[in-house]
Amino acid sequence: MRLAKGLAIVCVLFLSALGWCAAPTITISVDATHAPRKIFHASLKIPASAGDLTLYYPKWIPGEHAPDGPVVDLAGLFFKGNGQPLKWRRDLQDGFTIHVDIPAGVSEVEVELDFLSPAQFEGGFSAGSSATDKLAIISWNQVLLYPRGWKADEINYTASLKIPEGWKFGTPLPIASEGGNEIHFKTASLTTLVDSPVITGEFLKVVPLAQDPLTEMDIAADSAAALDAPAEVWDHYKSLVDQAQKLFGAHHYRDYHFLYTLSDHVAHFGLEHHESDDSRVDERALVDDTSRKLSAGLLPHEYVHSWNGKFRRPYDLATPDYQQPMQDDLLWVYEGLTNYLGFVLTARSGLLTAEQDRDDLAVTAAQLDHLPGRRWRNLQDTADAAPELYFAPQSWYSWRRGTDFYSEDTLNWLWVDVIIRQQSKGKKSIDDFCQLFHGAPSTGPALKTYTFDDVVNALNQVVSYNWRGFWTDRLTNHGPGAPLGGIEGSGWKVVYNDTPSEMLNGMAGMYHIVPAGLALGLSLRDDGGINDTVEDEVGAKAGIGPGMKVVAVNGRRFTPDILRDAIKGAKGGSGTIDLLVENTDYYKTYKLDYRGGEMYPHLVRDESKPDLLSEILRAK
Repeated sequence: MRLAKGLAIVCVLFLSALGWCAAPTITISVDATHAPRKIFHASLKIPASAGDLTLYYPKWIPGEHAPDGPVVDLAGLFFKGNGQPLKWRRDLQDGFTIHVDIPAGVSEVEVELDFLSPAQFEGGFSAGSSATDKLAIISWNQVLLYPRGWKADEINYTASLKIPEGWKFGTPLPIASEGGNEIHFKTASLTTLVDSPVITGEFLKVVPLAQDPLTEMDIAADSAAALDAPAEVWDHYKSLVDQAQKLFGAHHYRDYHFLYTLSDHVAHFGLEHHESDDSRVDERALVDDTSRKLSAGLLPHEYVHSWNGKFRRPYDLATPDYQQPMQDDLLWVYEGLTNYLGFVLTARSGLLTAEQDRDDLAVTAAQLDHLPGRRWRNLQDTADAAPELYFAPQSWYSWRRGTDFYSEDTLNWLWVDVIIRQQSKGKKSIDDFCQLFHGAPSTGPALKTYTFDDVVNALNQVVSYNWRGFWTDRLTNHGPGAPLGGIEGSGWKVVYNDTPSEMLNGMAGMYHIVPAGLALGLSLRDDGGINDTVEDEVGAKAGIGPGMKVVAVNGRRFTPDILRDAIKGAKGGSGTIDLLVENTDYYKTYKLDYRGGEMYPHLVRDESKPDLLSEILRAK
């Protein structure tokens, strides 16, 4: 009792020095009526007392795994106390920290600030372009400051938002009232506020998906036509919710909103939140067949994060606020398992057929199987270095590596699923792990952290196996080649032939790439530009590198078809494939000694083994 009393006295003295003895409630009013100009204005009222008031602009944004809060786009910053301007200065050691000089007699600081949304199709995650003439996405972390000395769970915000006249909105943030173009939200913790973006636009469609708990799609688009998807599309998303509930056996949200932005003029990504996602794709992603297929896995991935990433989270990603550094070493679970489960749910929900899902997996496996950077950088280091790798350029990917804990751990967690099925003789699967690790009882938003040991112990509760050794090897090995044990153990194998799959052809058209380049170890754009070369393969050995451009093939102007014809024509012959290449205004012909023909990846059945993959992808 004496210790508790002593701590209470220390706490009171410390909090009194800060100017309050209870966690503050901050008022924030955001004016998004000028969203088409890509500018958002915010006014805040923050309790204060005489002395230094230290304020933070959110730096480490949950789900982005990097200190990428867009502080560079914070502008128009003014502070007042009792109507008079207050002096402030940025911290010299941390640009996200602001010190405000509070004179005696001031109990509340009025803050004015603007957030300048990037005007071009640029930026990463929520720091990227977020507004067009017809829509906007408001990420609260962009438009607020918060005081030092409190956890994000302890600080409360009473928020309001003005949107352009006639625009509609969607958000998981509980609403107190609304009238005209202004919405007032119920007071919520800083954690909940940052976790609850708002999507708004002139063309916004709400699609109910489930009632218990309430689940819906709130879709904003740059045109009404972009929202006119075939009826079966909505059925597939209803099935996604149903299949996810069956996979996990419980949920951890009050209600859930898929916030889906359809635009060619905002940054494209997916970002998870506990009761929503913030997913942005091209304008025709629901109405164009190819575009819809290529983006089919995005919402399943982000939805899974409500369980894996938000509810269950690595202990060193569960920081008390947005200033403390996050550690990304367990992203092979956070993102890797999520990517695998998203792959599974994409097929189970019917968003892709099983064949299309397999074709997608074949492309992933092929890319990872031709990855020389594995020789020096293991999979664990791709997670450890995630804050840097998320923003690395495309060039030199094959030697640098990127955030491969997404794609490679799709293969690894498939392998885990196969092992569980084999060891249990078909009685158990990854579904059992999910229900144990992420499942009952159902709750509202909650956080339950885990460590490497927790993952290993949970897997052993499902089926006894050397899971520690399995994951240690998977995370630290250097190949050679991709981890194909799951594909092969599931009754399939990766093969290459001269016919691109439907999914690969779709990628070529949508992303302007040249699939034929795989045979030569070249990552090519359809204008001949070289994004990357694979070290130790044909193109790199000949001296070609990223940033160059193929101008002609065997003396004829480059097109994807001309290159493909040259590769086919060289098969089994004795000549070379001659590429005229431009490099910083100089031209040179490279003679490629290649006769292996075209190489397009596919999964084909290995009839000597049971077909576990089809069972994995079958709807429950």
